[in-house]
Amino acid sequence: MKTIRPPRATFHQLRTLEAVVRLGSITRAAQELHLTQPTVSAQIHELQQALDAVLVEPAGRGIRPTEAAQLLRAAALDMFARWQRFEDELQALHGLERGVLRIAGVTTTEYFIAQWLHRYTTEHPGIEIELAVDNRDAVVRRLREEAIELAVMMMPPEQPPLEGVPLMDNPLVLIAPVDHPWTRLARVPRRLLDGAPLLLREPGSGTRLATEEWLRAQGRQPQIRATLGSNEAIKHAVAAGLGVAFLSRHALADDPARDGVAIVPMAGTPIQRRWMLVWRRDRRLSLAARRFVEHMRAQPPQSPATTPASPAPAPPGDTGQAV
Repeated sequence: MKTIRPPRATFHQLRTLEAVVRLGSITRAAQELHLTQPTVSAQIHELQQALDAVLVEPAGRGIRPTEAAQLLRAAALDMFARWQRFEDELQALHGLERGVLRIAGVTTTEYFIAQWLHRYTTEHPGIEIELAVDNRDAVVRRLREEAIELAVMMMPPEQPPLEGVPLMDNPLVLIAPVDHPWTRLARVPRRLLDGAPLLLREPGSGTRLATEEWLRAQGRQPQIRATLGSNEAIKHAVAAGLGVAFLSRHALADDPARDGVAIVPMAGTPIQRRWMLVWRRDRRLSLAARRFVEHMRAQPPQSPATTPASPAPAPPGDTGQAV
């Protein structure tokens, strides 16, 4: 009876094929895997020869994975998951001494996420951290593409289905230059926002989404003066007098005047949001990721001090309503 030998394929080849199929591009796969394009092409070619099957076809200036490639990717993902379970079980036998935590945070988390990771690695010094900080859309894309296991964000998406742990409050405050007339009032009516110059974060930012949602709910129509791509750019622009802006309290110094700005005591603010630690419901977390979730549950971070929404009675003629 003839013995059927399984085709020879390496883990490296399978990981390369998985990235090519998922990303639909040899160039993007090479960038993600930190390989050259010729290396990726060579690995796909070797895999095709080993399987005696076509895995990618030309499509315009790019490539299109074949049905065989889709089937192989599904098999490879099963293998990777089983191998991950084996590594987890092996680590559990000896305690969590090594592993990789793949996590991403939205832009504003750059002000505090390193502190969380430091506390975690103090307990688990053998864990390597792969951290990405980007805007909300990019972090969601990383979750969908399984480039990360955990994410810290303010407004989790509906897809992919996620599990999550609430971490701490993320109040969004209205800031203005320190010498702005609004900063001398005990309470600022929301109607003053109509026509006021407003600075916003870039599309895809959670801060922008939350700000736009709040403005719609309040029926306010400020004038969009500028769109900027970072919290630091927003603070500098506000301090320079370009406009006012909503920003996470986490992005400001303990004394906002150090940034050249002041928190405006506007009725209905801060906009109350919350930081969440989330992960895909349909994927099993690695042991390193599970331990981080347990760590954050056991040691929840503290929220910053915030300015109350209504610190004083309203001036005459202002009820504090969205009028």
